[in-house]
Amino acid sequence: MDETVLRFYEGLARDYHLIYADWEAAIARQATILDRVIRERAEGEASELLDFACGIGTQALGLAALGYRLTGTDLSAAAIARACAEAAKRGLKIRFEQADMRAIDRVVHGPFDVALAADNALPHLASEDQIRGAIEAVAKTLRPGGLFLASVRDYDAALANRPTCTPPVFIGQDGRRRLVHQVWEWLDERCYRVHLYITERAGEGWQCRHHVGWYRALRRHELDGILQAAGLIDLRWHMPEATGYHQPLVTARKS
Repeated sequence: MDETVLRFYEGLARDYHLIYADWEAAIARQATILDRVIRERAEGEASELLDFACGIGTQALGLAALGYRLTGTDLSAAAIARACAEAAKRGLKIRFEQADMRAIDRVVHGPFDVALAADNALPHLASEDQIRGAIEAVAKTLRPGGLFLASVRDYDAALANRPTCTPPVFIGQDGRRRLVHQVWEWLDERCYRVHLYITERAGEGWQCRHHVGWYRALRRHELDGILQAAGLIDLRWHMPEATGYHQPLVTARKS
């Protein structure tokens, strides 16, 4: 995994909640949607859940509050520390561990009913082989029939349009407003560097923090092939217009 990715999340751990207009509301909303998809697609009871790209806990916190027994892992030690603090503040019992998803089976062993990677985590990996290796490692932690669930940015559309930025958005009330936007620096036909800017009021002026990450655009049919090559079956895509989630979701099962 590119070292840029680790630096991105180490630096962003303090600020990640600021990209949301209301992080607490987003935690609850995403958990409700993910819970519905899990209930529709899981075989039998689904209570043990692995969030193997948990970040500061946006999905894990909400799902734990709904009653799932959560284990969360992430490459970033700073993100894990923030997630632990957020869970403690809410009185939620979640096991958090630092781990690279490509070797997740060496850190946690399950068996889990569901394995989740949200917020476009898989495209941080530099090649299809690396993604397949990560999914194979995750699959080892799933019980037979266990559900794999991931959200991925709509790269079918992005590769057609090759956007260079997201619209700047003002968030918050007067006196505590912030401006959030991204600039996408395409490095080649597939890879791009994302520049995330969070600009906040600081006294009479403004202060900007700049976080730099890296992604490799991944089309849906390409991820389908990787999931199948990793031995997962019964693939389905759940699009935002049907689920209300902010990114396309893919589900598959361990045979």
